[in-house]
Amino acid sequence: METYNVILGVDVSKLTLDISYAQLHLHLKISNDSKGFNDFKKWCKSNGFKSNEVFVVLEHTGGYEYRFIQFLESQLVHYCRISGLEIKRSMGMIRGKSDKVDAFRISRYGEEKIRKLKPDKPLDTNIIKLKQLLSYRKRLVRESAGLLSTIKEREHIIEHAKADMIISISKKKIKENTQYLLAIEEEISKLIKADDALFRNYRILISIKGIGPINAWMTIAYTENFTSFQDARKYAVYVGVIPFDNSSGTSIKGRKQVSHMANKELKQELNQAARVAILHDKEMKEYANRKLENKHFGVVVNNVKFKLILRMFSLIKRGAMYVESYQRAA
Repeated sequence: METYNVILGVDVSKLTLDISYAQLHLHLKISNDSKGFNDFKKWCKSNGFKSNEVFVVLEHTGGYEYRFIQFLESQLVHYCRISGLEIKRSMGMIRGKSDKVDAFRISRYGEEKIRKLKPDKPLDTNIIKLKQLLSYRKRLVRESAGLLSTIKEREHIIEHAKADMIISISKKKIKENTQYLLAIEEEISKLIKADDALFRNYRILISIKGIGPINAWMTIAYTENFTSFQDARKYAVYVGVIPFDNSSGTSIKGRKQVSHMANKELKQELNQAARVAILHDKEMKEYANRKLENKHFGVVVNNVKFKLILRMFSLIKRGAMYVESYQRAA
């Protein structure tokens, strides 16, 4: 078993990294690039930190941490990524917030949990490429949605819309984006099929009613092919479908709420999956109808999302395709 003497907390942003060693109240702010990583290396050396003694704890950010992680792997430094909500909830009530303070808190979290934390497995280059393709696909989808909104607005206010240059250009760009989207999705399919582990899990996921290619791709990408989350519940917390208590003593008795600290993109994609499952999956349909007797539809959809996540993780763990064998209770 590895023994780590130095637990570093890292607050990650697009351009910078805040690194703290809470035990000695040390802090370093670096740029999130090769120059900054070299500064980090010098800082560790000047403080006598050996690579085999250091353990780095950082939050899942969806990608901004990848370059730093690749650097850590090149230096044989172990690390793990934790969801921001898990770190926040472990700290209880906190006051004040800044990147420096957050890095200090993450370091404290690592010190308290180090016996339970396990180093992440090395990054998979195919997962990185998959995330990049999905990210660019999202950009094209959003751009096309914005252009379509522009077309509708101008058609409403302009008398001779067919002759409008802005409408004409917008339509051409939407057509171009549609072709680019098809090319990106074809590239994603090739990437998945060329990797046995990715393709096996992809086939399992799309066997589940409600889970289509987009949801399957995104789940594989953000779970890093089911290696970066220990169980379904942790992933559900990351996605933001598990409600938490909102009460305190006898004066505050609020309803349970999901956290805003979630991957809203994944949560949104699961919306459609849950609705399809409610319509076409007998078990989910009966479950939803039973819950709708005393719960709001939005809450029920959220519950179905969680059940889909549980089903995905269960099938992946067993390596089994989904087979509908549900019998309605008499």
